[in-house]
Amino acid sequence: MITIFSKYRKGAVKTVGMLVTGLTFCLLTSCGDFLEIVPENNLPVDNFWTSKSDVDASLSSGYYYLRTLAQDGTGSSLLEWGEHRAGVIYYTGSSALQSYTVKATTSSAKWGTLYQIINQANLVLEHAAQAQASDQTYTQQELNSHYCEAYFLRALAYFYIVRNWRDAPLSLRGYETDETPLLLPKSSEAEIIAQIKKDLNTAIELGAAKDQWDTTWETKGKATSWSIYALMADVCLWNHDFDECIKYCDKILEDKTGLAPKFISTNTHAAWFAMFCPGNSDESIYEVQWNADKLSNNAAQVNQLYNLFSPTSSNYYRMSTQAGMDFQQDWIETINISRTTDESAAVRTQYGSYYSPGGNTTKYIWKYLGDNASMTQQRTVFDNNFIIYRVSEVMLMKAEALIMRTCGQSDDDKAEAVALINKIRTRTNLSTLNADALTDLSSLMDALLYERVMEFVGEGKAWYDFLRVARYTDTNGVVDFKEYFINKVLSYQEGATASRIKSVLMNENAWYLPVPDSEIKVNGLLLQNPYY
Repeated sequence: MITIFSKYRKGAVKTVGMLVTGLTFCLLTSCGDFLEIVPENNLPVDNFWTSKSDVDASLSSGYYYLRTLAQDGTGSSLLEWGEHRAGVIYYTGSSALQSYTVKATTSSAKWGTLYQIINQANLVLEHAAQAQASDQTYTQQELNSHYCEAYFLRALAYFYIVRNWRDAPLSLRGYETDETPLLLPKSSEAEIIAQIKKDLNTAIELGAAKDQWDTTWETKGKATSWSIYALMADVCLWNHDFDECIKYCDKILEDKTGLAPKFISTNTHAAWFAMFCPGNSDESIYEVQWNADKLSNNAAQVNQLYNLFSPTSSNYYRMSTQAGMDFQQDWIETINISRTTDESAAVRTQYGSYYSPGGNTTKYIWKYLGDNASMTQQRTVFDNNFIIYRVSEVMLMKAEALIMRTCGQSDDDKAEAVALINKIRTRTNLSTLNADALTDLSSLMDALLYERVMEFVGEGKAWYDFLRVARYTDTNGVVDFKEYFINKVLSYQEGATASRIKSVLMNENAWYLPVPDSEIKVNGLLLQNPYY
């Protein structure tokens, strides 16, 4: 067994056993089937990979592991890695990421669950053809569609790995037993990015990714052509492939089939908040699914997101002071523009992204707490989804690529980028920006990142946004993006002193997490990130 599964060595094995057990109820004929996959500890694998339901089950377990990452706020999670490290959201409990005291033994620096997702994808890519050969009802189109799902899951997991660890083992084999350990060294970021793009290009070239599934929850909760395009655009933006990023953004934004997700332009609170409650909106591209109405086989489909953001919990996430002030200022602006005291005019601010009961200056994140029946009514069922991609983010990806491909020097690109930003501002009843007034690269990036922070707070984006910008180079030599990045983090972060944050972030190796200590102990080929 490859040592990247060292903490999960039994888990990597039991994913296969889990699939066999899962076949008794997982034929993917209902929402419950997709969501009920839970790992078991059996290993009768001799007769596995004999039907398309086996392949469905393996993919479902990959989605299951992604759900565990989307809701865990106290260990390794999408929320911890992607946002609160940036300081936009503040955790009231102890957090090494927030205090900038991460070590190789820190629980939030574990990559095991991501590799479990990768392993399930690898198993499908290796064995799905074997299953098709044994199942006369399993068509080539269905096989290729399963391949597309596997390529998407593997690419998404590796993209999280490369943004958090930079260099890491690149495993393209599936492991069903741990009888023969295989040790892998780290591959470089460039090698991993190349593999991610290869996987996504292969999925696109197969032409079998679905535009729509039979149900809305599948269309929004499983890989589609749109989620593949969105992920590819994100990867290209990270890798500074700006023209390519724009191309894949346009596959969604300029779709002529009428099947692509659509930007919700209605500037009402109800339309905007519906993206989070009940979820699976027209704007959604890909979101991690839960459904409390589908409880059976002792498989809970509720999550911990409510508890992670509720001030009634012992420890929870709230907005940072600066983020709260920004939202309050936006709320004041929208109320003044609308010339009303109606809180619903604010769209994404009061009772949109945040609320502050009783005039409390602290801002609590409402996306995961609110019920759409009433702005002030809190949830009673905790099955809200976690959105990975939605159309508004694709718009801002394109805007960023337009700005950065000439470092703000093209007036046409700048005008198009600001127009995209303004569509999002108009939806939330804010004033529009004047492209001519944004005279330099720094002001353009300020405007872009401000919208990203405000629109996606609580969705696990801010750290990756700031870090992506830190990696840019202004070819005109005006903006020092490393310094820009540090100042951006300092403006939000309140979990560590300014001197502590500066001393850490001045070292570029510290932008990435350490290789888990448990992995290095059993794999002599792994080298630690030199910062740690």
